[in-house]
Amino acid sequence: MHEGSLQSWLESSHLSGGNAAYIEDLYEAYLDDAESVDPHWKELFDQLPVVSETEDEQPHSRIRNYFQRLATESHRYAGTSATDPQVDAKQVKVLQLINAYRFRGHQHADLDPLGLWQQPRVSELDPSHHGLEGEDFEHEFNTGSYAAGGDTMKLSQLVNSLKTTYCSKIGAEYMHLTETEEKRWIQSRLEPVMAKGSFDHEDRVRFLEGLTAAEGLEKYLGAKFPGAKRFSLEGGDSLIPMLKEIISHGGSNGAKEMVIGMAHRGRLNVLVNVLGKRPSELFDEFAGKHGEGWGSGDVKYHQGFSSDFSTPGGNVHLALAFNPSHLEIVNPVVMGSVRARQERLGSENGREVVPITIHGDSAIAGQGVVQETFNMSQARAFKVGGTIRIVVNNQVGFTTSNPEDTRSTQYCTDIAKMVQAPIFHVNADDVESVILVSQLAVDFRNEFKRDVVIDLICYRRHGHNEADEPNATQPVMYQKIKQHPTPRKHYADRLMANGDLEQAEVSRINNEYRDALDGGDCVVREWRPMQAHSVDWTPYIGHDWTATYDNNTSLKRLDKLGQALTARPDDWKLQSRVKKICDDRDLMTSGEKLIDWGYAENLAYATILDDGYRVRLTGQDSGRGTFFHRHAVLFNQLDNRDHIPLKNISEQQGPFDVWDSVLSEEAVLAFEYGYTTAEPRGLTIWEAQFGDFANGAQVVFDQFLSSGEQKWGRLCGLTLLLPHGYEGQGPEHSSARLERYLQLCADHNMQVVVPSTPAQVYHMLRRQVLRPMRRPLVVMSPKSLLRHPLCTSTLDELANGTFQNVIPEIDAIEPSSVERVVMCSGKVYYDLLEARRKQEITNVAIIRIEQLYPFPTEEVQEVLKAYSHVKDWVWCQEEPQNQGAWYCSQHHFRSVISNDSTLTYAGREASAAPAVGYMSIHLKQQKALIEAALTAASN
Repeated sequence: MHEGSLQSWLESSHLSGGNAAYIEDLYEAYLDDAESVDPHWKELFDQLPVVSETEDEQPHSRIRNYFQRLATESHRYAGTSATDPQVDAKQVKVLQLINAYRFRGHQHADLDPLGLWQQPRVSELDPSHHGLEGEDFEHEFNTGSYAAGGDTMKLSQLVNSLKTTYCSKIGAEYMHLTETEEKRWIQSRLEPVMAKGSFDHEDRVRFLEGLTAAEGLEKYLGAKFPGAKRFSLEGGDSLIPMLKEIISHGGSNGAKEMVIGMAHRGRLNVLVNVLGKRPSELFDEFAGKHGEGWGSGDVKYHQGFSSDFSTPGGNVHLALAFNPSHLEIVNPVVMGSVRARQERLGSENGREVVPITIHGDSAIAGQGVVQETFNMSQARAFKVGGTIRIVVNNQVGFTTSNPEDTRSTQYCTDIAKMVQAPIFHVNADDVESVILVSQLAVDFRNEFKRDVVIDLICYRRHGHNEADEPNATQPVMYQKIKQHPTPRKHYADRLMANGDLEQAEVSRINNEYRDALDGGDCVVREWRPMQAHSVDWTPYIGHDWTATYDNNTSLKRLDKLGQALTARPDDWKLQSRVKKICDDRDLMTSGEKLIDWGYAENLAYATILDDGYRVRLTGQDSGRGTFFHRHAVLFNQLDNRDHIPLKNISEQQGPFDVWDSVLSEEAVLAFEYGYTTAEPRGLTIWEAQFGDFANGAQVVFDQFLSSGEQKWGRLCGLTLLLPHGYEGQGPEHSSARLERYLQLCADHNMQVVVPSTPAQVYHMLRRQVLRPMRRPLVVMSPKSLLRHPLCTSTLDELANGTFQNVIPEIDAIEPSSVERVVMCSGKVYYDLLEARRKQEITNVAIIRIEQLYPFPTEEVQEVLKAYSHVKDWVWCQEEPQNQGAWYCSQHHFRSVISNDSTLTYAGREASAAPAVGYMSIHLKQQKALIEAALTAASN
């Protein structure tokens, strides 16, 4: 310890010997958990010099002996007589009281507008619990690090200050944070002002205007369209001034874009009163009027919107994400969109693009995707510099209001503690407190690049929707709500009582908003027409599957890129199997070895990058590849450093990112969907570890990928690699559930592809980027084919070929001798090919359908012209009959053969499980289906 620091300690009365017992206990707590003590004490203990002790001594003996020695020395250093031990003991208790308020003051805060919360009383917040009473309240005490006044305060003043700061309309939960800097930052913002904002007359008028708009729109809609569903914001009206403050304050601090995700509650209000949607357009939607635009459309409380919002720091572009009824799924979508925008703007600290997610109280506690997104918040592949998370806490989940039924924690926001996000509970009836925490949230997020949560505690004036009867399930709550003044009236009455406003001005604000709604034009003063932003979707609109593109790649270019793919620093020691793969790729580059799947895939990425496009690939094992085939990341065996050749292709190359993601499917896939809807250029891929893992993300396929274009006009070029193939690995790791994606196909909404050669995967990936059309690509990617001796291609097929939606017969079989044609997709083709060659069958042709949707009817018909005489047609698949492509695609198969032909099925029998669990049965079934497909025509 430095001499100056020691001197400061010794002159501090609370370190004297009279407090040794208490300090000893405090030090014991510090040793057990350093974060459990006040930061002031933690700093003191952190600086303690190491004292050599024998092993059998207890740790607290060090602090006892040390402080006893310091107490004796302190009188010599200070030149004073010993202080009163009782006074010094009281001083320690005062610091303990301050700490108690910081930790648990929120439990006594006035947070519920309805006054229904029954929070347990916290004895530690009572001074008497610490032995402080009577004349102690007139004594001055040192306040330590408490930042609400000078170094000392009368105990009575201190207690009042603590109650005002921590037990009024804001309940701050932040002492769970590990970083002392973050805790002190929050204290420095709350304690000096005692959790009260400083606002002038103009500010207060603005807040009242926001509440008036929130209430006015709901009442207008309720009167104009009685009984219509609108998922009213009433009771949580402060959300409108809160959002406008976050946008304005964020814009003043460097924000250029903000992306908002929210469910139904209050969405229409946000659309009109924050983003500036014209009320007349909303009224037309309620009246059932709509344009004859393309697509199925969606209900009005799922719709998104974009606009520009004027702030003191310049215009901020706002985007409200489209959102289905799966409440919290929009959160990772928003984060993905924000990540794409940040990367496009070169925003390294995330300040320029801010995500805002708005949750319901039951949803944030109950929906598992919330945990997934919190877990992603600081992961390298997904972090966005922190998300501002707002909980519209109306204390009812549909009809469930008993907290013991909605969660297992005290607060619905306790889930946020897993990432040490500060949580600011605030009474929604106190709009000035709401504004203060809004500013605090923006500043904390910008300062520490972490999530921050605002728990806006309010109520729901109507039922779950306006046709619902809430008194049936919450009679006491709704009797209270009927008598409770609205937030607008509550604030207006307060301003008039304080002399800030006259009744005439309150009426004027109300009437002007009503007149604006009658006019039907934008009611948001800050709204601005959208200017050009950092991405242009125009080149990708209006194209279909037949759009032309340049797919040329020279052999010379492939040779150069191939060399770059295996290049690495001289001191790089590779694992032996990885080295063999790299050595084989050198031989493939020189033409001495045929191209395998992993190399063709990497060459596809290399060519895309070399053209200046970006590539982003995420999945749970994507760097190496689940099946040890990709090796986009090469690890040095000596020191674990990584080298990524695809980052070093050429000087003009686009950015390449490959991430081994968090162990999530739903949130990660939703993130990548959001990323791709905000970034059309380049290639974005999500890879499942096994294809069946995508089951956990089915809501993303159903609600976004398959239907987003039809419902919302949202284009998305996301590519999904789903490993699929029957190798006897059991029910869970055989099938990627091909049938599910085919069932979702309609209106040319997405592509479903089963490529069977390295050249096919090469051209498929390049086509997804180069073709000027952006629709999802679902790929049944291989497992055993990654190293199958027949699954190879030549460099010439890469350089001069193109993707083939259908691949004709490759063996020298005379078409006129063919009596049966077998159509198939994927790995089963090689089983059929090997069996036919082994059995020397010459009257069966095998045709591969590589793209199952959109079904390439004309191309298949062209290939099948040579077999127009054939009447015996077979569809062969590995999957059970009720799965795979048979049921979803047989109408396509029938459409390409003559009417007098017969189409039969060769495959496994229908089954509840995707595959069997025993290798012996698997092999027996596989042999049977191959024989059924090939042998009938030879008999």
